[in-house]
Amino acid sequence: MSASNRNRKQVRQSRALGLALTPKAERYMQKRPYRPGEHGRGRTKDSDYSVRLKEKQRLRAQYGIREAQMRRVWEEARRQDGLAGENLVELLEMRLDALVLRAGFARTTAQARQAVVHRHILVDGQIVDRPSFRVKPGQVVQVKAHSQASPQFLMAAEGVHRDVLPKVPEYLDVELEKLKFSLVRRPKRVEVPVTCDVQMVVEHYSR
Repeated sequence: MSASNRNRKQVRQSRALGLALTPKAERYMQKRPYRPGEHGRGRTKDSDYSVRLKEKQRLRAQYGIREAQMRRVWEEARRQDGLAGENLVELLEMRLDALVLRAGFARTTAQARQAVVHRHILVDGQIVDRPSFRVKPGQVVQVKAHSQASPQFLMAAEGVHRDVLPKVPEYLDVELEKLKFSLVRRPKRVEVPVTCDVQMVVEHYSR
């Protein structure tokens, strides 16, 4: 899929979910804050099921993952101590691509995933090319030395993505100029900068 087609798809998905998934989608939605399609401006009453489904889709879209991946993490979250919905978000947030984005090494989830897949990212000195890799507290993540000279990472080191990203969360210790960060501890749901009513997601998977 070309970049332009991918951008159009993300804008349309953002409008359908009522949630900007990229900076471009946010700009577009400021001009057209309604759903896509000929009935996008109309008022509709959603069923309880569709409300819960949409909330699950919103969470999944923010991490850019497939349903099968989401369900696997949900099953793990359900088995852990504590609230399953909060566990779900916390486990998703520990994905390598999610943390690369939070640290400011990329501008969007897609760019963060691409950085990982293209083998630019080291975890404790070893290349990891799986976006779903779960970073453990204490592990150090860094752009490999050879890649740091590329324009995309030179720009990231200068902080150019900070204007569209949330404030760096406290569970990350980031040295942006060195393109390096560590996960200090497991994230807490209240700190994770995603938009989601986790109870709705729990109800969707528990039905």
